[in-house]
Amino acid sequence: MLLENLLMLGKGGLAGFVIAAPVGPVGVLCVQRTLALGAGSGLMAGLGAAFADALYGCIAAFGLSLIAEWLQSHEMLFRLIGGAFLLFMGAKMLRARHDPAAPLPSVPRDDLVHGLLSTFLLTATNPITIVAFLGIFAFLGIGAVGVDQAQAGWLVLGVFIGSSVWWLSLAALAGRFRRQLAEGGLATVNRLSGLLLLGFALYGLGSVLWIWSQGMWSQGIR
Repeated sequence: MLLENLLMLGKGGLAGFVIAAPVGPVGVLCVQRTLALGAGSGLMAGLGAAFADALYGCIAAFGLSLIAEWLQSHEMLFRLIGGAFLLFMGAKMLRARHDPAAPLPSVPRDDLVHGLLSTFLLTATNPITIVAFLGIFAFLGIGAVGVDQAQAGWLVLGVFIGSSVWWLSLAALAGRFRRQLAEGGLATVNRLSGLLLLGFALYGLGSVLWIWSQGMWSQGIR
C-alpha cells in the first residue's frame, strides 16, 4: 500500500511539473516579481499557481465530474475574467518604475499575499487545466475509476509538490540574475513583461470574441 501511494505521489509530481512548466502569463508574473522584489516574492506568486493546479488536480483525481463540467461550460466567462485581469496586470507593469541599483525593498506581508492570490486567480480562471490533467493522468495510467480516496489524496499532494518545485526553480533562477541587471534593465523587464501579459490578454479575449462570432454566424446560417 505504501509503495502504491508513493507511486501516486510520484505520478502526481510529474503531472504537476509538466502542467506548470510551459511558459505563460503566470511564469511572466513570477519572473517579474522575482526581479523586482526578490526570490521570496516570486516564489509566493508561483505558489498561488501551485495551489490552483492542486485544486484542478483534485477535481480530476477525485472524479468530480459535475464540477468539471460546470467549469468547462463556463469557460468563456472564465476567459473573460482572466483576460481582464491580465490587461490590468500588464498595464500595471508598464507603469511600474524601479531603480535596479537600489537594494531590494522589504515586501509587506499583504503584498506577498496579493502576489499569491493574483496567480491563483489567473491559473484558476483557466478551466482547460482540468482537461490537461485528465489527459496527463490518462497517459500515466491513472483513471478516476479504480483510484481510492487515499491514492487520490497522494496524487493531489504530488501535483502540488511538482508544481511548487517548478516555481521554486524558476524563482531561484530569476533571482540570480536580478543583481546582474544593468541600469535600466529592470525597467526593460517590466515593459517586456507588461507587453507579454497584454499579448496573452488580447489572445484570450480575442479567442472569446472569435468563438462568440462563430456561434452567432452559425445561428444566422440556420
